[in-house]
Amino acid sequence: MAGTVATRLEQLGLTLPPQHPPAGTYVGYVTTGGLVHVAGVGPTWGPDVRYAGKVGSTLSTADGYAAARLTALNLLAHMQTACGGDLDRIVRCVKVFALVNAGPDYTDAHRVADGATDLIGALFGTGNLPARAITTAPSLPFNIAFEADAVFLIN
Repeated sequence: MAGTVATRLEQLGLTLPPQHPPAGTYVGYVTTGGLVHVAGVGPTWGPDVRYAGKVGSTLSTADGYAAARLTALNLLAHMQTACGGDLDRIVRCVKVFALVNAGPDYTDAHRVADGATDLIGALFGTGNLPARAITTAPSLPFNIAFEADAVFLIN
């Protein structure tokens, strides 16, 4: 993983978590052409859920932001495998679709999702921020606070 992205992770004091295997009948990522589609992941460290509950009721927006940041690290853990260990093959993150486990009246989902896209900007440059879609969900698998999938362009 040596390279620019690895150095930035180290400077931020971050480590990629161990990959969580798919929890159903799907694969963690699919590469087609120069695009890698990473399946939905959440705020886990290996099999351990680090942020469970509903943002805005049992968890704060700050907790949700931290959950989204950890989720982005999990997206990158899959990308490390997809790129043969070399995260510098990533040209940019093209798109992030995010879900926040929150009640129907929660209106700060965009602030929660910033936890993921702020980290992506810190690693790949704010000029390479992805497009993003976000919504709340009445529940998520394993009661995780946040889930995201993403599309990356690689060389």
